[in-house]
Amino acid sequence: MTQSVVELCEIEPGIVQITMQDRVHKNTFSEELVLGLKSAYSAIGADSRYKVVVVTGYDSYFATGGTKEGLLSIYDGKAKFSDTNIYSLALDCKIPVISAMQGHAVGGGFVMGLFSDFVILSRESIYSTNFMKYGFTPGMGATLIVPKKLGFALGEELLINAGNYRGAELEKRGIPFPVLPRSEVTEYALQLARQIAEKPRISLITLKNHLVAPIREQLPEVIEKEIVMHEKTFHQEEVKERIVTLFGN
Repeated sequence: MTQSVVELCEIEPGIVQITMQDRVHKNTFSEELVLGLKSAYSAIGADSRYKVVVVTGYDSYFATGGTKEGLLSIYDGKAKFSDTNIYSLALDCKIPVISAMQGHAVGGGFVMGLFSDFVILSRESIYSTNFMKYGFTPGMGATLIVPKKLGFALGEELLINAGNYRGAELEKRGIPFPVLPRSEVTEYALQLARQIAEKPRISLITLKNHLVAPIREQLPEVIEKEIVMHEKTFHQEEVKERIVTLFGN
């Protein structure tokens, strides 16, 4: 299956790769990217040959979060981030998912990657949960998965400070993920996928279901609370000004 900005390819028996490559929008959550991701995961769920998924981006971009139009639509009260659930596609996938974040992962793009079962970062790339930079509180399950995966202290810092962190800096801060030169991320992910694909599919599905069950159970309540926070924080005039300014005209 190939779509304009999302490619799905079985790279080896049992190993399937999703490549996000919306070069026009630099892998922001454009309509094309969102539809492509949902279609890719749907196809994976319907194919009993697959044992593991590798998700990656192109060049120096993994995924860079909401579009200007999407954020302004939430500001105007016309949409909620939960209207289109792409953040938990990896979590809901029956088989293990590896996020090979070879490039920049920003806002919802970073959060989406963290919902995978395995995460690999590159030393050169920027990683950020930049919601508060725009003046609104985090969404997409960020308040659950960021502290869960990075540890509470560092997770709280990323969420509140909303700064940019190079992979090399996060490595020094002790994050529990491999951090490699960008050129080595894809090969590392493939080697990991091969190790996973050696196991029986039913065993992989059963164990993943057990391990991620607490996150799956907590997520809906967290999403509801994040939406309530958005009702308090998203509709400020300052937020609109920040969105327009930070995206540029």
